[in-house]
Amino acid sequence: MKKRVLLLFLTAAVTGISVTGCKQNVGTPEDNAVVEEEGGEESEAETEPGRLLGYSSADMSDPFYETLKESIRTSLEEQGDRIMVKDAENSADTQIAQISEMIDAGVDAVFLCPADWEKITPALEELDEADIPVINLGTMVKETEYIDAFIGADNRNAGYVCGEDLVEQRPDGGRIVIVEKPSVNSLNERITGFEEAIYNDGFEVAARIDASSGKEAVQASLKEVLDQDTHIDAVMCGNDQMAVQVLTVLEEIQYEDILVYSVDGSPEIKSAIADLESPMQAVGALSPINIGKRAAETAVVLLDGGAYEEEVYEETFLIDQKNVDMYGTDGWQ
Repeated sequence: MKKRVLLLFLTAAVTGISVTGCKQNVGTPEDNAVVEEEGGEESEAETEPGRLLGYSSADMSDPFYETLKESIRTSLEEQGDRIMVKDAENSADTQIAQISEMIDAGVDAVFLCPADWEKITPALEELDEADIPVINLGTMVKETEYIDAFIGADNRNAGYVCGEDLVEQRPDGGRIVIVEKPSVNSLNERITGFEEAIYNDGFEVAARIDASSGKEAVQASLKEVLDQDTHIDAVMCGNDQMAVQVLTVLEEIQYEDILVYSVDGSPEIKSAIADLESPMQAVGALSPINIGKRAAETAVVLLDGGAYEEEVYEETFLIDQKNVDMYGTDGWQ
């Protein structure tokens, strides 16, 4: 990382502003420091007071990134600062171009959720040349010397707790399907943790489905697998969006006695867990709210020249039918 400073735990992350849901009401459009632009992007009015920070999202159609944005925005606005939001729509080329626009707009720092952990390097080089700090969120970039801080979740543990539960539910082992996206490092960590948890417990990976080709391809591939193999015991998904596609297929073909796991903890998936008729067994839960709070606090301290933690991994944990009511189904944890 570019800047080395003494580590200092940020107590403000504990006492910071509370964000209670995926779309917290932070005022009317006239009250807020962001405005929607064509294409789903948000930008700042140059005459607004306070510092301007950029939020470069990999894919705003993913509720995780939307909730993360709201958490960051709420915290920054309490400090009197503003946010510029750009949606890369899973394109590294788009993200690179959008970051150039942020630099031209005079942002003071950038929160970066990379669409591709390796292809984003040219944008990091440009930010470095412009002397603009980078707070990397979610998926760590390959060239970490260009970032000032990384804040994410313990993805390996999120997958691991799913695997532990599967071993408990199926002590004799079984056949599983893994839905993954090898190009995304954070998702790879989740799948690795899951496989570590079930290692040597009698489980066989019957098929791996690459979700890179889109939801229709995932559904078609899963239907083909289940049509050929009537003894699949479980499906492990790299994130909740994949799990939604799996649940859609299972409902359509009425495949019985199967357990579905994923990592994220979105309201939709928690609602499925709460439904006793659903095959959704559990989720390795993340908290975009806590990640966003910590990201905003880190940015403020960094820009003020203070000491901060260069790497932070927020806690992950299992949500299943036993505790889903405690976390609720109407928002993120």
